[in-house]
Amino acid sequence: MLPGVIVLLAVLGGIILILIIAVIGIYNSMVSLRNTVDNSWHQIDVQLRKRYDLIPNLVETVKGYAKHERETLQNVINARKLGIDAKDIKSQAKAENMITGALKSLFAVSENYPNLKADQQFSKLMDQLNGIESNIAFSRQFYNDTVMRFNTRIQTFPGNMFARIFHFSPRDYFEIEEASARGPVKVEF
Repeated sequence: MLPGVIVLLAVLGGIILILIIAVIGIYNSMVSLRNTVDNSWHQIDVQLRKRYDLIPNLVETVKGYAKHERETLQNVINARKLGIDAKDIKSQAKAENMITGALKSLFAVSENYPNLKADQQFSKLMDQLNGIESNIAFSRQFYNDTVMRFNTRIQTFPGNMFARIFHFSPRDYFEIEEASARGPVKVEF
């Protein structure tokens, strides 16, 4: 009888050990995904800061050529301020949509000034901005992919049980507002 009890205890001990290892694995994967989401957000933030730093130079360059386009330039400056002051992902996304629309208007204004388009400083700034915009788009995609993996992990079984226990909550996507991002820019003079 004693060997039977030892075998039973060994089997129960093995099952408990496997469960402990599974819980540790699930928890660690959630922490890893959460940290990846946070890191990917910080990468977006780096690109946004670069864009915010570039915008005043772009506005100053355009001011020299387009003195009567004060409203468009002011909209760009105001949108930049909203982006800098954003405190969460939803307000950041809203600010970025405003910046995108304001920059589209600024680019439309630049089309009316051939000398501005030929200006080397303006061309250099535009090239930098295009590079930053590409990086932002890539970073947004990476962030949203990571959020999707994290949210899926904490919303599916058995992760959802552990997510509640360890207080993991879903993250927001960084979404582009359809109307301002994909529609044509209306410029009126």
